Amino acid sequence: MNKEAIDLIIEKNPKLAKFRTKLEAMQPGSYCLHRAWGFGKIRDYDVPSGKLIIDFEGEKASHPMDPAFCVERLEMLPATNILVRHRTEASNIEEMVKKRPADLVVDVLSTAPDHSMSSIELENLLTRLLGERFKKWWSGAKKHLAKDPRVATPVRKSDPYVLREEPLKPEQEILEEYYVTKQPKKKILLAEKLHSISGSVEEIEKDLPRIFEDLTNTIRDARQLTTADRLHGVWVRNDFARHLHIEVETLEPTSTSIILGCPDLTQLAEQLPSNFQRRFLDVITRVFPDSWQEVIINLLRNSQGKFTSECISFLVDKDCAPQVAECFRRWLNEQTLKTSVLLWIIRNRHSRKFVKLVDGMIGPRLLAAIFYAIDSEALQNTGNRRITLADALSEDPDLIADLLADANDETARDLAQTLLLNQGFEDLTKKSLIARFIRLFPKIQTLVGGDTTSRQAESLFVSQKSLENRKREYENLVQVLIPENKIAIQTARELGDLRENAEYKMARQEQDTLLARKSLLESEMSRARTTDFTEVQADIVGIGSVVMLFNKRSDRSHRYAILGAWDSNPEKGILSYKTPLGQNLLGKKIGDVVRTEIEGSVEEWTLQKIERWIDENK
Repeated sequence: MNKEAIDLIIEKNPKLAKFRTKLEAMQPGSYCLHRAWGFGKIRDYDVPSGKLIIDFEGEKASHPMDPAFCVERLEMLPATNILVRHRTEASNIEEMVKKRPADLVVDVLSTAPDHSMSSIELENLLTRLLGERFKKWWSGAKKHLAKDPRVATPVRKSDPYVLREEPLKPEQEILEEYYVTKQPKKKILLAEKLHSISGSVEEIEKDLPRIFEDLTNTIRDARQLTTADRLHGVWVRNDFARHLHIEVETLEPTSTSIILGCPDLTQLAEQLPSNFQRRFLDVITRVFPDSWQEVIINLLRNSQGKFTSECISFLVDKDCAPQVAECFRRWLNEQTLKTSVLLWIIRNRHSRKFVKLVDGMIGPRLLAAIFYAIDSEALQNTGNRRITLADALSEDPDLIADLLADANDETARDLAQTLLLNQGFEDLTKKSLIARFIRLFPKIQTLVGGDTTSRQAESLFVSQKSLENRKREYENLVQVLIPENKIAIQTARELGDLRENAEYKMARQEQDTLLARKSLLESEMSRARTTDFTEVQADIVGIGSVVMLFNKRSDRSHRYAILGAWDSNPEKGILSYKTPLGQNLLGKKIGDVVRTEIEGSVEEWTLQKIERWIDENK
C-alpha cells in the first residue's frame, strides 16, 4: 500500500492511526503470520476493492483481506525473522536445524527484544518452524544449549532464554548456576565440580570460602536430602574444608554420625555416586574398627552393579581374599548367590588378580545357581526389563563350555532340562543355549523332542497368594499396559517414515515384550494347581515341608521351607520345590542323605528334622 491508500484507511477509521507503521509494512513481497491461517506472503494490494491479496501456505492462496479488519490479527514479520529466512534461505536454516541446533537458537535470540525469549515464546516459534519434527529436535537441542556459553538457559520454568553479551567460560557458568539453584542435591553436585576445577581457575579459588559456608548450611538445614545425598554432601564439604585448611573434625554432621544413624547400609551404598563408593568402604573400616570385614562382606552379599566390584577389590586390597573366597563357596553351597555376585564371578573367571577367589567355582554347580537366579528374577519381573544374567549367559560364547568342562552326561542332561523349564529365557535363546549343550554332550539331543514337551507341560503346584499375584500382573498387562502400548504405536506411526522412526521401533519392541510376557503368564496359569500345603505328611518331605539339613562339608545346619513353584525367597529360608535342592529332597525321610556329585566333589545334606509349614503358620 502507498501513502495515499493508508491515509484513506485512517481517514475512514481514525482509531487505526496508531497502526500506521504496521500498515506501512504491508507491502507486496512482505511476510506475515495470521493467528488462524498461519504463515503467508502479501502478493498485492487491490486498489478498487481496498484489500490485500495474501498467499497463505496451504489452502488459502490469493486470499483477499481488508487491512482495516486484519491489522490487529496479522503479525508482520521482518526479513530477519527465522520463519521468513526459512523461506528465503532454506538451505542455510535447514543446515543449522540438522547440524547446529545451538546456532539456530542463538540466531533466533539475536533478533528478539532484549535478546531474550520465554520458554513458551521460543518453543511456539520453533514449533511453527519445525512442525512435527520439533519435539524430538528440541529434546536434543536443549542438551547442546546447556553446554553453550553464549546462552543462559532457564533454571526455573519461568526464566527466559537469554543471549549473553559475552559468552561465559564453562567454570563461570557452573559458578553462576551454583548461586542461582535452590535444589540442595544439585548444589552438592555443582560444588563437587567447582572443587575439582578450583586449583586451576583463579576466579573459582576466590569463591571457595563463600561456597564452603553456603554448602555447610545447605547440608545442615535441607530436609529433602536423602541419607546418601547428605553423606555425599558431607564428603564434598570436607574436601572444601581441607582445601581451606579448616579442621574437618569440628564440622557437623560427620560421615560417622550419618553412617551410624543409617538403618540400611546396603541401600545407602547403592544410592551413593559410584566415584564415592570406595570412600564409603574406607569410612566403614573406621566406623566399625572391630567388625568392618563382616559389615563389608554383608554389603557385598546384597550388592548390585559397580558396588559389587568395589567391595571385592577393596577386600582383596585389604588382604581379605581368603574370607571372600570362603563366602563365595558357602553362598554357592547354600544356593544364595545373588545375581550381581554371579555376574562378577563369570566376568572375572579368567582374571589373574582374582584367580584365587573363583578357583574351583567354575563348574556345573555354578551353572545351576545361575539358572536358579535367572528363573527367580523372571518370576519377580513384572515389567519388561532385561535379565542381565540371562543376557550374559547368552552373549558369552565360551561360558557354557567353561561351566560344563568337567561335567558328565547325567549332570549335563539335568542342567539342560533345567534350562528348558527356565522362565527367564526367550524360546530362541533357549534353542541357542541348548545347541551349545549338544555340541559338548551329543546325547542331550534326545531332549529336543516329545519328552521335552511333556516335561514343560507338567503341572505347577503354587500357593493361592502367588497365583493371585500372577493374575493381577496378567490383568494389568491386558487392561493397561498392552492398550497403552497400542496407543503409543499409533502415535509413533503418525510421526512419519517408519524406517527412521525411533519412537515407533521402541513401541514395537515393547509390544513384543508385553505379548511374550502375556503368553508366558497364560501358559503358567494354565498349568497352575493351587495348594494350601495341608496335605503334606509329617514324616516325608513334600511341598509344604520345613526341613533341617546338616551340610557335612560346611559343618553347619540349615533350615528351609519347601513351598510352591512361585514362592521362593532364599533370604527368608523359603525354596521353591522346583529348585535343585527342593527336587532332591522330595520324598526323603529323616536320616536320609541327599548327595550331589559335581566336578568330582560330593556334597552331603543329611535330613535331620521334618515339620509341616502349615503348623507354624496357622
